[in-house]
Amino acid sequence: MSSLGFIGASGLMGHGIAKNLLAHGHTLALTVHNNRDRVADLLSAGARLAANPAALAREAEVVFVCVTGSPQVEAVVAGPDGLLSAARAGLVIVDCSTSEPVSTDTLRERCQAAGVVFVDAPLSRTPVEAEAGKLNVMVGADAARFAALEPLLRCFAENVFHVGGPGAGHKIKLLNNFVAQAVCTATAEAFAVGQRAGIDLRKLVELVSVGPVNSGLFQAMAKTLSGDMAGLKFELDYARKDVRYYTHLAESLNIPTLMGEAVHQSLALASALGHGRKFVPSLVEAQEQLSGAKLVPR
Repeated sequence: MSSLGFIGASGLMGHGIAKNLLAHGHTLALTVHNNRDRVADLLSAGARLAANPAALAREAEVVFVCVTGSPQVEAVVAGPDGLLSAARAGLVIVDCSTSEPVSTDTLRERCQAAGVVFVDAPLSRTPVEAEAGKLNVMVGADAARFAALEPLLRCFAENVFHVGGPGAGHKIKLLNNFVAQAVCTATAEAFAVGQRAGIDLRKLVELVSVGPVNSGLFQAMAKTLSGDMAGLKFELDYARKDVRYYTHLAESLNIPTLMGEAVHQSLALASALGHGRKFVPSLVEAQEQLSGAKLVPR
């Protein structure tokens, strides 16, 4: 059993990860940003509160970070009272956030200089799978480090992918999320055009559902037509951030991203229309505002 630290356990994904690490018998200490109620069950199950990331670094062998994005990761790793301010040589930091690769590279170099290992291991699937211990994890690390971490990752993941060396995890996660949001934005637009063209959208859903275009993401978006806006429990502003990171990655490689920018701007527009704090399926509500289509029953 390992002595673990966790930053981000009050989040939708982080809570399930922390719960499953505890359930497998590991000692867990965690920090709480502002919502202790969200981790009350973890504390009752044996988790301990730490004052700040530095306190975690003093006692843990491995610290998991699952926060919003790169600014938050940078703060908890390299900021005042961050992990590096008190880290012992040999500490392993596992970033399960969706982070920007250039930031990940910089943090890894800073950690290496302090004798600390920084591993990128972002996640896919939803909070439902997080609670069930059935996430997908994509790990960027050398083979030896991956082998050492895999048993811990399997405490909360059904599928653990070693996708390449350091940094590969965050890069492949951005590719995954770009494809995902392309499906969601295209579906919302197709619904609006179809409704305005007089198409029975239930027939469109029936057709797609039995063909090669079908996917879990399409089905989550289709639920909006019956009023269910929570088929995909992923905040729209987080999706916008992830696709922005993807376009930054492409730009750093001098690769045009016509589709990437279109998807990013679709998400940015939906956010500007007031849907950023809602789930991704609210792209359909944004299309209603833009097109005059009637899609979500009210």
